[in-house]
Amino acid sequence: MADFRVRSLEPGQTKIRNVPIAVTPEGFWCCPAPVVFQRTIKHQNNQNKQKSSPPRKLNGQKSTNPQGDKRQLAHQLKSQVASEDQKCVASNTYCVNTAMTPERVVKTNSGNPHPQRKISVGFGKPDTCDLKVILSGKENIAVRMNVHRNILAEHSSFFAEKLAKQSPVICIEIGDCEDVEIYVEAIGLMYCKEIKQRLIKLSVAHVLRMLKVAEALGFHLCVKTCLDYLEAVPWVGDEEETIVSSIRCLGIDEYGISPILKRVSSDISNPPNDTLARILELVLKSNEDKGRREMKSLVLKLLKENNQWMSGSADICSETLYNSCQTCLQSLLLLFREASEPGFVEKDLLKKETITKQISLEADNLLWLVEILSDRHIADDFVVIWANQEELTLLHRKLPIVSRHLVSRITARIFVGIGKGEMLPSKDTRQMLLQVWLQPLIDDYSWLQHGCRSFDCKVVEEGIGRTILTLPLEDQQTMMLSWLGSFLKVGDNCPNLQRAFEVWWRRTFIRPYLEQQGNALQSDSKFN
Repeated sequence: MADFRVRSLEPGQTKIRNVPIAVTPEGFWCCPAPVVFQRTIKHQNNQNKQKSSPPRKLNGQKSTNPQGDKRQLAHQLKSQVASEDQKCVASNTYCVNTAMTPERVVKTNSGNPHPQRKISVGFGKPDTCDLKVILSGKENIAVRMNVHRNILAEHSSFFAEKLAKQSPVICIEIGDCEDVEIYVEAIGLMYCKEIKQRLIKLSVAHVLRMLKVAEALGFHLCVKTCLDYLEAVPWVGDEEETIVSSIRCLGIDEYGISPILKRVSSDISNPPNDTLARILELVLKSNEDKGRREMKSLVLKLLKENNQWMSGSADICSETLYNSCQTCLQSLLLLFREASEPGFVEKDLLKKETITKQISLEADNLLWLVEILSDRHIADDFVVIWANQEELTLLHRKLPIVSRHLVSRITARIFVGIGKGEMLPSKDTRQMLLQVWLQPLIDDYSWLQHGCRSFDCKVVEEGIGRTILTLPLEDQQTMMLSWLGSFLKVGDNCPNLQRAFEVWWRRTFIRPYLEQQGNALQSDSKFN
């Protein structure tokens, strides 16, 4: 075992802390613990605090004068530290002082080039090594490492370049180290035959720190091992962005970076629409209620996230979504035709239940697609398509309400979208939509209120009213009088559009009077 020494270089206050550390057969510590520096700093701070408070005397203990012993011990340790530093700057050797960013090499033949450090940590056995590496980092930490020049030159292009001097170099100092702990660990790994076995015990964040230092030192074997680790290990949470950005910062592919980036990007030439079309097809054709419901919710959420990140860009899935809408509409129309045939009532119960279930499935699929289109603000064309489904509305009257009411939910969702400004169809489209689909919605309204848990009457009524109020005043009057006749017949089984009715009333009976008064006042003011 080697000694782990913590030394403060302030005169008369040097302390030594011995900690057992693992060494290789060559006598070098090869697996440093990342927390050792934090413990060292904490230990040093505790020592500084203890200096300010005098030690307590034990009962019966004889008082002594330790000042002479302290001065003698401090003088001995100070001499020992100075002698170690002087070895680095002998007149016939080089001390290479290197700052990693930017790199600089300084020759020195006399004096002590090392500033005073708050903490000094020593590794390795000086009597068995032929090179000293000094690392200077934050918090005035200085790390002295006694190493072997052949090991470092073999594994690191950085050290190989520094050691390729005509005069023998026995000391290399690297200044401004951002991560001294990892530099120490990286140099230690140069003594290990199986780097992978060391890395497998570490976290992803630690390996990324190691990768950065290994690349700076030109420690190619360690870089390759770190990349192999990152390619194989699962990424959790926010690690993905950190790893991808760190890998791309390397800017080179000679280490085999591509396998890592292929986890987040693909070389497949097929556009994303092909994949999305396949996902939509699988979800829309599913007959398993729970799985279809959960995947619809998940895909809708993910597409909303896409919409946030791709705001302002061309919608990549508009064509795919509309193709799916057309497929569902065609299927729904065929099912309505089959269910409205005169002989359908005479068919066996299982057949009728199958058709009814398929109608509900296709209606639910269309409602989901409308939700996606509305969220992406690309639903205007669907409103046009839905407003022109006159055959579907004619067949709608022939089916029992239990089979058809889910189709009216699509109409209700469109009214809500127009009322919220999520859809902006033309005046003619809005007018046709009300003419074709408002009455079927009124016919199914009672069932929707009591048979659909997620049906929000207040929101739907607000949407219908606002849609009507977007029409010219004459068309508003036609729609309001038609609604009034239905409301007076069925009451609560009809959408309550009283708020919209009040707005229409004021526009029709009060605004003209107020405008006449205003015009009269303006005329009087001109003459006066």
